[in-house]
Amino acid sequence: MTAVPVPFPPGLRRLSSWRRWSLWALLGVIVAALLVTLVYLAARYEASVAQANVERDAADALSDIRSALTRNVQELQALQSGRPDPDRWQADAERLLRGHRDWVRVERRGPSLELVAQADTPFRAPVFARFGRANSLPEIQQACATARRISGHAYARSHFVPQPDGLGLELMELCLPHVEAGRLLGFVVATYSLTDLLSTHIGPQMGRSQEISFTEADGTRLAMHGLARRGARVFTAQQLLDLPGNTMVLRMDSWRRSEPDLFPNVLTALVTVMSIALVTVLFMLGHDTRRRLRVEQDLADALAFRKAMEDSLVTGLRARDLQGRTTYVNPAFCQMVGFSLEELLGQGSPAPYWPPERADEYRKRQEVRLAGNAPPREGFETVFMRKDGTRFPVLIIEAPLINAQRLQTGWMSAVLDISEQRRVEELSRASQERLQATARLATVGEMASLLSHELNQPLAAIASYASGSMNLLQQDAPPAIDLQLAMARIAEQADRAGRVIKSVHDFVRRRDQAREAVSPRALLDAVLPLVNLQARKLRVRVEIRMADDLPLVVCDRTMVEQVLLNLARNAMQAMDEARVAEPEMVLQVRATPAVEGGRRWLAFSVADVGPGIAEDVKAQLFTPFFTTKAEGMGLGLSLCRTVVEQHGGSLVFEPNLPQGTIFRFTLPAQPDVPA
Repeated sequence: MTAVPVPFPPGLRRLSSWRRWSLWALLGVIVAALLVTLVYLAARYEASVAQANVERDAADALSDIRSALTRNVQELQALQSGRPDPDRWQADAERLLRGHRDWVRVERRGPSLELVAQADTPFRAPVFARFGRANSLPEIQQACATARRISGHAYARSHFVPQPDGLGLELMELCLPHVEAGRLLGFVVATYSLTDLLSTHIGPQMGRSQEISFTEADGTRLAMHGLARRGARVFTAQQLLDLPGNTMVLRMDSWRRSEPDLFPNVLTALVTVMSIALVTVLFMLGHDTRRRLRVEQDLADALAFRKAMEDSLVTGLRARDLQGRTTYVNPAFCQMVGFSLEELLGQGSPAPYWPPERADEYRKRQEVRLAGNAPPREGFETVFMRKDGTRFPVLIIEAPLINAQRLQTGWMSAVLDISEQRRVEELSRASQERLQATARLATVGEMASLLSHELNQPLAAIASYASGSMNLLQQDAPPAIDLQLAMARIAEQADRAGRVIKSVHDFVRRRDQAREAVSPRALLDAVLPLVNLQARKLRVRVEIRMADDLPLVVCDRTMVEQVLLNLARNAMQAMDEARVAEPEMVLQVRATPAVEGGRRWLAFSVADVGPGIAEDVKAQLFTPFFTTKAEGMGLGLSLCRTVVEQHGGSLVFEPNLPQGTIFRFTLPAQPDVPA
C-alpha cells in the first residue's frame, strides 16, 4: 500500500496561495500597463504621421488648382487679345473648351454685359439649355463688377444649376474685362464646374484613396471628388482657396493609413515581439508553478476519491502481482470472506479463502490466468470459503493491472457474492415447477369429462364380454374357443383403459426436471392418448408426420409433453369455436439443417385449419394472463415459450396457407445418435 502524504495546514496553504496569486496579479498588471503604453504611443505616432501626410496632400492639391486657374486666365486673355471677328472667336473658344473639361461655357459679352457670342463644352449637353442664362446673371454681374473695379479677373460666388437628369451642377463664374487704351470693350466670361475642376486637376491616385471637396466657410459642401471607405478612422485637412471675389475651402478626408514608414513599423514589430516573448515567459513560468500544485491537488483528490469508493463499494476488489501474491483488497472483499486486511495481503497460493478440497484446481487455474492465456474481462464462477468454513458462490471478473508506464504489473479482480442470486434462482425454479404442475392439473381437470367418456367404452365392453362368458360357463360343455376370444377381448379393453389412466397419471405426476435423450416418437406417443380423447369428441382428424431416422432430442420430457399437449388442445379448440366443417390437425417433426459447429435441431409443429390469429392479438399472444377464451387463465402459451427458450430453442407462429395457423418450436438434437 502506498503511503499517504501529509497535507499542509489549511491556514498556511491559504496564506501562501493568496501571496502567490497577489504577486502574479501585480506582475500581470505591470506587464499589461507597459504593453498598453507602448501600443498607445505607437498609435499616436502613426496617427500624427497620417495627419501630416493628409495635410501635405491637401496643400499640394491646392497648389495644383491655383496653378491651373492661373493658366486658364492666361489662355482667356489670349482669347480676347485684339478685335477678332466673331467666327474666329467662336472657333478659338470651341478649341479652348475641348482642352478644358472644367469649363462648361465661354461667353463674349459687351460693355453692358449683353451676350455677343457663346460656346458650350462638347463633353456634356448644354448646361443652360433648359432654364436659360437669366438665373446666373446676378453672379455674372457680381464677377464683372469686381473685375472692373480691380482691373483684373474676378470670380463670383458659386451657384447651383439643375439638370434634366435630376441632378445638378455647382458652377462658378470667372469674368475677365477686355480693356484697350483705357477703354472697356467688353468681357470674357468662363463658367467653371467645381466638380470637374476637382476631378481634372487632382490626381486619380489621390481620388481613389481620399475624398476631396470644396466647402464654404460654414462647412457647406459645394462639390466632391473621390470615393470614401466609411467606418475607419478619418484624417481631415483643410486649405483656404482665396480667389479674387470669392473664397472657398478645399477639404481633404482620408480613410487610409499613412504610407509605410520605417519607424512606426519597427516600433510595432518590436512591441509585438516583446509582447509575445513576455507573455510566453509568463505562461511558461505560471505553467511550471501550477503544475506542481495541480499534481499535489490531484494526488490528494485521488486518494480521497479512492477512499470514498472503498467505503461505498459492495463489490469485492482484489489485486495480485505477476507472482500471484495479493497486493490489495478493499473492505468489501474482507467483509465477504471474513478475513482481515493483514491476513490477506502478501498471501500467495493457496489463498486463505480457497476451499482445501479445491486448492489444486484453483492453483492450476491461477497459473493459467497469470500467464496471460485467458481472455481478460471475462467472468467465471467459482466457490470461496469464509473464515468460519462456510462455502459460497462468487463471480470473478479479471482485467490486467497497467501502471503509468503502460506495463502490466498484475491482475485486478472484481468479486461478486452471488449466493443470494442463486437462492433467488432456486426459488424461481421451484415456483415455476409448481406452476407447471398446477397448469397440468388444470388441464386434466378440463379433460375429466372426456376421460370418463373414453373409459365408458372399454368398461362397457369388459362388462359385456364378462356377462357373455358367464353365460357360456353355465352350459354343460362351454365352447373353449368362444371363452378364449371373450377373455382376449376383456384383456384388450382392460389394457386400453389402463393406458388411458396411466397416460393421465404420468402427465400429472410431478417429476424431477432432468434432461435426457428422448425419441421424438416417444414424446408424441405420450400425449396422443390425451389428444385423441378430445379429437374424437370434436371430430378432429389427427395426422402424424415424422421420419424414421430422426435423432434423439435432449429435453425435459415432462415439460415438452405439456408444450405439445397445450398447442394441440389450442388448435382443436380454435377449429371447434370457428365451426370448421372438416377440422384437421397435423403434428409434424423434422430435422433442420446442421448449423455452425455441426449442431442439429428438431422442429416440432402443430398446424390447424382454423380461422387464424387476428392482427390485434398477435402482439399480445405470448403475454402472461392474456387470453381470448372466456374460461382461460392466459398462461398456456407463455409457459410454452418459457419452456422452449429454457432448452435454447424458440417458439414462433405463422399462417397455414390457405387457412389456419402453424405453431413451431425447436429443440436441440443429440449429435450423431439416431432415434
